[in-house]
Amino acid sequence: MRVVSLIASATEIVCALGFEEQLVGRSHECDFPPSVRRLPVLTAPKFDPDGSSYQVDQRVKAILERAVSVYRVDAELLDRLRPDLIVTQSQCQVCAVSLRDVEQAVCQLIGSQPRIVSLEPNALADVWADIKRVAQALGVPDRGSALVSRLVERMDSLAARARALESRPTVACIEWIDPLMAAGNWMPELVERAGGQNLFGRAGEHAPAMTWEELSRRDPEAIVVLPCGFDLARTRAQMGPLAGRPGWARLRAVQSGRVALADGNQYFNRPGPRLVESLEILTEILHPEAFALAHHGRGWERFA
Repeated sequence: MRVVSLIASATEIVCALGFEEQLVGRSHECDFPPSVRRLPVLTAPKFDPDGSSYQVDQRVKAILERAVSVYRVDAELLDRLRPDLIVTQSQCQVCAVSLRDVEQAVCQLIGSQPRIVSLEPNALADVWADIKRVAQALGVPDRGSALVSRLVERMDSLAARARALESRPTVACIEWIDPLMAAGNWMPELVERAGGQNLFGRAGEHAPAMTWEELSRRDPEAIVVLPCGFDLARTRAQMGPLAGRPGWARLRAVQSGRVALADGNQYFNRPGPRLVESLEILTEILHPEAFALAHHGRGWERFA
């Protein structure tokens, strides 16, 4: 079977199911496991992804005013690769290539008629269901069930340890810095499982807008900044608009040293197997006295 994955989380799922050797193409964002970087790249953004969070936001909005997608698919390369299966997504038109993009590209194919599997994870249960759907499409449903069972077991073990702790700090997870957005979808569930009380965003719903006034008024005990698509270095470099706000230094999380930066690109914003590692990172951030899972400095860091 020849497989093309056009979303980073799906690439991780395919590899976790043991089908890396069947991958023949990827998106520009697929980079884990590192060995997949050898594969031909089929997608590209229609905007410059560099710059500040505000600049990226403005560029994306400008494109969406005149087009239905912010990404392009290389239909000619897709045709040459002759995939049997294409995995894409319909959860977010900004995060990755959409189902519509893929369908338009497939219409131009001459040499093959691939099956398209479109993932739409909104909550943790959807992530597990998507893993099973990919496994089914690959012809290994038992592997999918077994992988989900292992991931759920690891999460349940972490959640049980977190529930036994007395402290349950209030938490604000920030998915975009300028303009401010809270984390939604599966993030509220991860916060609760990590032993925190989520203040913004609802499980199963897209990331909502947040105002500085709302953040300041609710004054969380812990703040986790994990912008979609940003690694640790870029997140650190983008903190100026937030940390420069009048009143930032008076927030409880700032005064107690409980502001954390996390790698949203590699972990939290990829609805696949490494959501377990994302939960581990959250438990370290919220309960460092009880959890030491060696993610500090790699998956997250303190912001001072």
